[in-house]
Amino acid sequence: MLPRHRFPTALAATALLTLATLTAAPAAAESGTAERADRAGVRFATFNASLHRSAEGELIEDLSAGDDAQARAVAEVIQRNRPDVLLVNEFDYDDEGRAAELFQRNYLAVGQNGAAPVSYPYRYSAPSNTGVHSGFDLDGDGETVAEPGAPGYAEDAFGYGRYPGQYGMVVYSAYPIDTDAVRTFRMFRWADMPGALLPVAPETGEGFYSEEALEVFRLSSKSHWDLPVRIGPGRTVHVLASHPTPPAFDGPEQRNVRRNSDEIRFWADYVTPRRGGYIYDDEGVRGGLRPGARFVVMGDLNADPHDGGSLPGAIDRLLDAPLVNGSVTPAGEGGVEAAELQGGANADHIGDPAHDTADFDAERPGNLRVDYVLPSRGLPVRDSAVYWPTTDDPMSKVTDAASDHRLVRLDIG
Repeated sequence: MLPRHRFPTALAATALLTLATLTAAPAAAESGTAERADRAGVRFATFNASLHRSAEGELIEDLSAGDDAQARAVAEVIQRNRPDVLLVNEFDYDDEGRAAELFQRNYLAVGQNGAAPVSYPYRYSAPSNTGVHSGFDLDGDGETVAEPGAPGYAEDAFGYGRYPGQYGMVVYSAYPIDTDAVRTFRMFRWADMPGALLPVAPETGEGFYSEEALEVFRLSSKSHWDLPVRIGPGRTVHVLASHPTPPAFDGPEQRNVRRNSDEIRFWADYVTPRRGGYIYDDEGVRGGLRPGARFVVMGDLNADPHDGGSLPGAIDRLLDAPLVNGSVTPAGEGGVEAAELQGGANADHIGDPAHDTADFDAERPGNLRVDYVLPSRGLPVRDSAVYWPTTDDPMSKVTDAASDHRLVRLDIG
């Protein structure tokens, strides 16, 4: 067992939880809020919006004028679904939160194609491991690349990224986030997970990573967040947000396949009593989720229960966790149509295409269920859906322009 460390927090300096600045007219903002108020329950949603750019600062530039076509499409998808609590994956992080603020002000708060603006008084963003230099040759190519943006740099970062913060994430909320109780786990070391599936080099039988690299190697490819959201008097739901690495782009050692599985396992252990004692957060506080706490696990988890390249049983470990209600399976008609039209790998899939959430390459791996909103047992579920319109719906072209993922939503209350 490697020695344990207490890590300083980055929350005080870099976590952004602010009142949003809206440019829409007050009546428009009130209309969006009223429309949500007419719906029973609280809507949680996750959306891998692919709002990432190839160079640092480009997303801020693209969002500054309010005329970026992709961002407008993403905003319209969000406005058509009107979630109360929204996790956006693949949203480039910057220390000042400029991109997150610009997207809210110039896109979400402005009606897109007749959709009503949507307002979020609260948001949360924090650093990601993507693009953070590790100091080691993590992909085993014999080189350690230290210059952001240079060929090979992303592969040697703690999480794949050409620069710090690429492919980050942000949460927008209509309800207050309890900042004093937020926990992040960005610095948790992979080797500190009991029974970690650390990769082994097949040709030698030795560990793929050096002992020195494992001293600092972080489990989370982006971060893992526990955000307590106050949805009413005495009612708090913990948003457990993450975006595990894709189980691909590696070699016979399966370093990404294994890491993906353990990133998912982290949440299964965190929410299960007496299984999360080994976990420590970025403040050095140990232990899993408080017994009895209600939660929703959200994010692009990059694992399908039946198809794709993830480790067998990787997502089942979370779906079958005793306190997770894995029986709620959002569905969308567009996924069924897409699988039929695209063919390829989809024809051989085992899983129901109505549950697919990502429109991937038809030849390989085909469309998959990788995005999840999983409630804790005991939370009353009113409705759920994968927002994947069929091709006869005008929104089909909008969803295609927004991202290769589809928004997934769950209503509780």
